[in-house]
Amino acid sequence: MAKYILGISAFYHDSAAVILKDCVVVAAAQEERFTRKKHDPSFPVQAIKYCLTETGKSLDDLQYIVFYDKPLLKLERLLETYYGFSPKGLNSFIRSMPVWLKEKMFLKRLIRDELKKVEVYNSKKAQLLFPEHHLSHAASTYYPSSFEEAAILTIDGVGEWATASIAHGKGKDITILKELRFPHSLGLLYSAFTYFLGFRVNSGEYKLMGLAPYGNPDSERVKTYIDIIKNELLQIYDDGSLWLNQKYFKYATGLRMVDDASWKSLFGFDRREPSDSLEQHHCDLALAIQAITEEVVLKMAMEAKRLTGSEYLCLAGGVALNCVSNGKLVKSGIFRDIYITPPSGDAGGALGAAYCAHFITERNERHIDPQKYDALSGAYLGPDITDSSIRQTIGKYDAVGIEFASFNELAEEAAILLDRGNVIGFVQGRMEFGPRALGARSILGDPRNEEMQKKLNLKIKYRESFRPFAPSVLAEDCENYFDHTGTSPYMLLVQPVQKSLRESLPQGYASFDLRNKLYYKRSILPAVTHIDFSARIQTVHKDTNPRYHKLISSFKSRTGCGVVVNTSFNVRGEPIVCTPDDAYRCFMRTEMDYLILNNFLFKKEDQSAWDKKDNWQEEFVLD
Repeated sequence: MAKYILGISAFYHDSAAVILKDCVVVAAAQEERFTRKKHDPSFPVQAIKYCLTETGKSLDDLQYIVFYDKPLLKLERLLETYYGFSPKGLNSFIRSMPVWLKEKMFLKRLIRDELKKVEVYNSKKAQLLFPEHHLSHAASTYYPSSFEEAAILTIDGVGEWATASIAHGKGKDITILKELRFPHSLGLLYSAFTYFLGFRVNSGEYKLMGLAPYGNPDSERVKTYIDIIKNELLQIYDDGSLWLNQKYFKYATGLRMVDDASWKSLFGFDRREPSDSLEQHHCDLALAIQAITEEVVLKMAMEAKRLTGSEYLCLAGGVALNCVSNGKLVKSGIFRDIYITPPSGDAGGALGAAYCAHFITERNERHIDPQKYDALSGAYLGPDITDSSIRQTIGKYDAVGIEFASFNELAEEAAILLDRGNVIGFVQGRMEFGPRALGARSILGDPRNEEMQKKLNLKIKYRESFRPFAPSVLAEDCENYFDHTGTSPYMLLVQPVQKSLRESLPQGYASFDLRNKLYYKRSILPAVTHIDFSARIQTVHKDTNPRYHKLISSFKSRTGCGVVVNTSFNVRGEPIVCTPDDAYRCFMRTEMDYLILNNFLFKKEDQSAWDKKDNWQEEFVLD
């Protein structure tokens, strides 16, 4: 008889739920997709309801309910930190302790109470488990991988005590070998620079990564910044461990990441406000911390190799979403192959927690399918869209659309529209699990179009103009466009564009400022080629997403180009769309040209005027 396990992550950011049927992931989703609150940390009531509906089960049918970390260990860390730094941090202590005493210290009771919002159930039936945070991360990447054994590296801000860990996975077992402990943390270091450069902590780190290539690698300023960071802020050891000088940081006891005044004295400028323009010194500092991050990750990976002797590596934790660092790690050749779980951040903790119960608690054997890249099959694990739900949306908004007899016919039409410079919202099948849109909830464009990056950023996504876009490439064509021999189905690797496809740039280009660098044509795929000739690749596979593969194939048949621009179907400040209703509203609130929902095609010009007020547009400031 099959056993069902519910994994949960909640109460920090990116809460999520996952259900396993034995070892098979049946359903997985982040709470934000249902509540429409980006990075929603609340208990994932709606995500759990979806997972149960998808399995046809109730809470009473579950064998285990597994939370992704140990709250009492986290409380221990907070208390010891406040004690160790006292009398600093009094205000933070006064604000946080009532929450812990009232709620988190009694998390079992809180979880059971929250589950009552899902449905009426018998709280004594399913066993409640609490694996450690970094074990959940390790499980989320090792168990779905196709490796019989592997080194496992997890890096994030902080769990209970650990901020990074090295483990060894072998068969059904995971053995933690080494940990870096709070307050010394690569993730928190990167978040500190995210804060200082004017982006939001726990959500803006990818903006910092995207800004870094606009720094001038040959400038004395970048070299000076690196020296300042290494001499004043931290020490880096040979095994990749860090020591952070807490004189300059406030995250351990305060309500901010850093001491603004001391950082100004170090780097020579004030902390950037989110509405401030981006200047060259911001880009140079972003490049400096990105370079240090890559150095540390490589050292940690070499230590993982030394400790385990493995030819394979699994990565997880928030820092594993640093696609540039991942690309450098792949190119280093330290490991024969690397697997990165698509929900590497806290949402993936729910996946790892469920796996912990199945393999570690239940001691079930692990079986690998050598024919599959991993056990997540493209990460299309969220809610499906149905033709009936599309028709409900059509009726609700008096939308005008055409239903095609077959998707193949629609794919041919979509290829024509893309070739003509149109932007298309594309929603098909089950939603992706993780932070990336992978062709199920995506916005698509023509990568050859020199105006496409600017159009998507300023007229569709309503976001900073420097932000790059990712290419979705037919897996079989990847090496024709990019210097990458493997696969990258989850858009978690940045790799170079092939040299034969690059354009020549003007003399002195490296020293140009951000605005003068931005819109030079750098390759025959200008919309997806970053200023350092790199791209964040998604390889598209026929077996995991046949419709998306068909669309790109149709575009290739028409244009000779087996690549499209892919960005997530959302606007700034909102989660990726989930339902046809979400998609249609986003379509109408932007300057998108067309919308595809399953076999339905909607043209913007055919729709009634959108008269609903959108506050997010009023808050947007162009950089």
